[in-house]
Amino acid sequence: MAASRPSRYLARALPRASVPSARLQPSSWRRNASGQASGNSSDTIDDIEPATSFAATVPEEIVKTFDPVAKAKARKFKLPRSRYQFRSPKYDRGPLHPHRPPPPSDPSSRLFVPGPFSLPRVEQTYQSTVASDIMTLCYVHTPPGFEPPSKAPRLRSWDDSSPYHVNRPLRGPRGGDVLRLLRKPINFRNIPKLERVTIHSYIKQAATESSAWLHVAGMAVQAISNVRVETFKSKSSVSPWGIAPGRSTVAVKAELRGEDMYHFVGKLIDVVMPKIKDWKGVKGTSGDSSGNITFGLEPENVALFPEIEVNYDMYPAKMIPGCHITLHTSARTDKDARLLLSALGIPFYGKIVN
Repeated sequence: MAASRPSRYLARALPRASVPSARLQPSSWRRNASGQASGNSSDTIDDIEPATSFAATVPEEIVKTFDPVAKAKARKFKLPRSRYQFRSPKYDRGPLHPHRPPPPSDPSSRLFVPGPFSLPRVEQTYQSTVASDIMTLCYVHTPPGFEPPSKAPRLRSWDDSSPYHVNRPLRGPRGGDVLRLLRKPINFRNIPKLERVTIHSYIKQAATESSAWLHVAGMAVQAISNVRVETFKSKSSVSPWGIAPGRSTVAVKAELRGEDMYHFVGKLIDVVMPKIKDWKGVKGTSGDSSGNITFGLEPENVALFPEIEVNYDMYPAKMIPGCHITLHTSARTDKDARLLLSALGIPFYGKIVN
């Protein structure tokens, strides 16, 4: 029984081996070194078609009747979208959802905006010159094996004495300094840069006289910033001016980011500041100890912006507002923020407070 089993398998295999295979063997264009040495390089390949499809000619009447645009216009219904085409979801349902929208930098995103094709002058100067200079000035090298000295804890720990001691600043209960942000060593990942610019204007005459003051201030701030302004009501009462909290709209604000921010800073540094007479610069004490610098412009200084100068007759001269400009940077200290703004061209004077 065991001897007949191999003979049966051999009988089944023999006819199959003798029949020629209907599947064409893949042709190989590779010439091995061993084949060249043996003289087999002159073998002809008979499986390739002698004629190519590129040489085929299409009749002229078929070419004239081919009009895909007219065919598409003649359709009453649009063709269905491909089932394999990626459709960016309209809403982001969280990191655990299997189908999330791509980042805005992806061309398939709904929020994709091509560009930028050119950079503002201030941004180009920052990327080509200022960033590398700040990196050179602020970089602190730590050799291998260096261990920084241990620092005292900034926050209280739980000591069973009072529930109010948990994560409270380590300072006296009354008075003392504000707990500042921790300053990390500056490297190529966290070079200080401009994040946004805030233009704020407070107009008390909007509550005491008429709303025309508020409209003119909004138009002026919107003209110099290229950003739609927001209006705000007062949070505190000022009885001499007749301002009640939550009732009178007395302020406008514009937040600038990206290209609008760099264009505004460029106008401010190159056009407006050089025209201000007897102007020393920005006070060295300005800042919030966290890398944000604020300074103010008088109404006659706001009128020096080119958007207002070219249409000066459109604004009533006495209604042009002053404003406070806050430059928000990614720096953690006023010293680094002042270094960045000085490199961009903003002068500082007086006592320097870090």
